[in-house]
Amino acid sequence: MSKIKLAIMLIAGLGFLNAVYLLIIKLTQEPALCIQGVGDCWSVNTSRYSEIYGVPVSLLGALAFLCILFFQWLDVRFNSRNKYTSFIIFGLSLTGTSYSTFLTYIEIWVIRALCPFCVLSAFLMVLILGLSILKLGK
Repeated sequence: MSKIKLAIMLIAGLGFLNAVYLLIIKLTQEPALCIQGVGDCWSVNTSRYSEIYGVPVSLLGALAFLCILFFQWLDVRFNSRNKYTSFIIFGLSLTGTSYSTFLTYIEIWVIRALCPFCVLSAFLMVLILGLSILKLGK
């Protein structure tokens, strides 16, 4: 297994766990789960931007990271020589990065609060995007 493939799997797994934690905060409505004194996770996670038609954005993030993890696992498991899984991972991470950029803009300029878990999620998605570009180049 290449280092890039392993890194994508590890980062996607971490991103999934982070998104699930955000989902737990959203569903339990427990402000104590936010790290006190580091950003304003609570304001972001309870804002109107934390849901799309009643679906928590953190659930969408968890599903995105899980899909990336699944397709990378397929690529590793079956030693895929075609680039379909690589293109799928690139597409998912490009979409995730684009949406994370939008959400970060909303955090800074509309909500005026930063959630450290959301920033971590965006950072992890950007890392996966970069690695997926490197993977496509090989």
